[in-house]
Amino acid sequence: MEDCLFCKIIAGKIPAKKVYEDDKVLVFEDITPQAPTHLLIIPKQHIIGLKEARPEDAEILGYCQLVAAKLGRERNIEDGYRTVYNVGARSGQSVFHLHLHLIGGRDMKWPPG
Repeated sequence: MEDCLFCKIIAGKIPAKKVYEDDKVLVFEDITPQAPTHLLIIPKQHIIGLKEARPEDAEILGYCQLVAAKLGRERNIEDGYRTVYNVGARSGQSVFHLHLHLIGGRDMKWPPG
């Protein structure tokens, strides 16, 4: 989508601190990190959000989780991290392109807020 912030980052029109990229996803540092590790894992395919995902999107949703686990190992935060999909504006979703937060590197509290 031409007006989507994350699609513009994928296209290289807006800079981001990229940490991983392959043919399916792009991963970059969150601009307002909530922990020492706070990455956004975004599919290159534009999906508005989790509630708009279709059964045929299941593979990319799972793939995002596997990329999160890989990056968790690489960043040595396997003793505790979260993966979070915010769904809708009331949850804090502000960019309507599906993205998975990988948050770790500090103690996490429950409930999360």
